[in-house]
Amino acid sequence: MSLLKKITLVQDDITKFTVNAIVNSANKSLLGGGGVDYIIHKKAGAEMQKECRRIHDEIGGSLPNGHAVATTAGNLPAQFIIHTVGPRWLDGSKNEAEDLCNAYLNSLVKANDILAKSISFPNISTGVYNYPKQEAAEIAIGTVLSSLPNFEHIEHVYFICYDQENYNIYKSILTNLDDPKIQINII
Repeated sequence: MSLLKKITLVQDDITKFTVNAIVNSANKSLLGGGGVDYIIHKKAGAEMQKECRRIHDEIGGSLPNGHAVATTAGNLPAQFIIHTVGPRWLDGSKNEAEDLCNAYLNSLVKANDILAKSISFPNISTGVYNYPKQEAAEIAIGTVLSSLPNFEHIEHVYFICYDQENYNIYKSILTNLDDPKIQINII
């Protein structure tokens, strides 16, 4: 018998959550950038940054869009950070939707590989990468809903929205969903 999966929407700071894995909307170098990436690097500390430097060197300096890697969470209240690179919004014709979908999907794959039972996502690519927030939310939620039942270890996915606009968009989408295999909570 399969366990009921859960999705929870929260408006808060992703670095404060006690989960098995926090997803970082990273830049390609993995060496820190702006927005969520900057905050996670700053708060996680030297141990996580050292792992990012090692991975950076191993992959030749650039993680492709949609790919994901895991490091320790350092000083954060999680066990792991899954770093994924979301796409920059150009005009919608440069595989942005596919890359964003892959960022969520590959983060889930990586979380399942490291036996994470809980994972929290920020709003990937909607900050300085300028992905349209409504479309990004639809891709994020659609990807998680369609793939979550396939992951044996992941039980709970959190969407952590830092800003009110993203929170309202996610809330609007999630409020209208009804999936008997997934319990949806809005906080």
